[in-house]
Amino acid sequence: MSVETPPERKPITSCEQIDLSDWDFWARPIAEREHAFELLRERDTPVFFAEPELSFAPRGDGYHAIVRHADILAISRNPDVFSSGEGGATNIVDMPAEFAEYFGSMINMDDPRHARLRRIVSRAFTPKMIQKFEDDVRTAAAGIVDGLLEKGPGCDFVTEVAARLPLKIICDMMGIPEKDYGYVFDRSNVILGASDPEYVPSGDQNQIVTALLNAGLELQQLVQDLAAYRADNPTGDLTSSLVNANVDGERLTMQELGSFFILLVVAGNETTRNAISQGLLLLTRNPAEKARWLTDIDGHAPKAVEEIVRLASPVNYMRRKVTRDHELNGTLYKKGEKTVLYYWSANRDGAVFADPYRFDITRDPNPHVGFGGPGPHFCLGAHLARREITLMFRELLGRVPQIEAGRPQRLFSSFINGVKHLPCDF
Repeated sequence: MSVETPPERKPITSCEQIDLSDWDFWARPIAEREHAFELLRERDTPVFFAEPELSFAPRGDGYHAIVRHADILAISRNPDVFSSGEGGATNIVDMPAEFAEYFGSMINMDDPRHARLRRIVSRAFTPKMIQKFEDDVRTAAAGIVDGLLEKGPGCDFVTEVAARLPLKIICDMMGIPEKDYGYVFDRSNVILGASDPEYVPSGDQNQIVTALLNAGLELQQLVQDLAAYRADNPTGDLTSSLVNANVDGERLTMQELGSFFILLVVAGNETTRNAISQGLLLLTRNPAEKARWLTDIDGHAPKAVEEIVRLASPVNYMRRKVTRDHELNGTLYKKGEKTVLYYWSANRDGAVFADPYRFDITRDPNPHVGFGGPGPHFCLGAHLARREITLMFRELLGRVPQIEAGRPQRLFSSFINGVKHLPCDF
């Protein structure tokens, strides 16, 4: 899995040249990938691709690439037919059983198991609790910008700004001490960036598996040790609420708590930091929109944040497996087949978004699927993510309005549309 650009790469001019399972596709520039998905959206029916070949997981029969906004909405609203629990939602191939211990969170479940876990978690992870942390988010964002101004121009916006806010908030919510922030950050990078040689240098598939499982084990152990202590010594943190939550006689097991923490760290930390990083890129490349936002920072924030999430689309896709034969929008999906929902493509669908590649902070309506499609798997932390992005840009635009992004170093991943490093100037 090399990130080197092939010297003889040909431009994509037809669907026959596209292979979403080929690692080389995900090393192409963003503009080339946008064009490829545009070609796929123009097809009458979804294209069927062979699955990626991995040494550590069985290769299935292939998958339908769902690239249109309307299809993704319809599939998301029909979880009985399009399952998240049969083989997992976060990987195209069916992952080995040992992965379930660490990554078998509710995102990879169907009802009734999914509903049970979401009910228990939702009782603790409520808007009221998020509101309690509102002042903490605001204080943290201000402190991060203080540090940015002290460091001066030329620093890495990802590590100094974008990554720090969601990491601090999630760790503080869970009661993870500050001394462990770096530990959590490094392991979350491995989980979502295992295919990138910066995080698993060799690129060997067996070493990638080992790195993934070790990172999952270490994060799970961290929160389970804390939970064991909080069971008898509760505080106001989320770990205390989760470990002591009793909803109609149901509690989280320690394994479920560990898997939820991994989901929270990965989904709530990595995706928000990528939205913030790509938000700065969008503002740098669209100075007129930045100038417009500066005319009314708070007034434009709600729509601007939605537009950032739409174009950033931090999670490229989720997978579903068909539980019974089903026809949708003229296509017959057969029992056992896989569908991969490319949110990144749906958020650029010209049938829904006028001038879809344009960054417009006043876009309305903006029915993006950056937090997933409608239905039971819509992102539980969407409200928190919106607040973090809003408050971070309030601080940046209010105090460092001249800040601009340099050339990004992008994460090599088919799953996450990420930025690893981003120099900034002001």
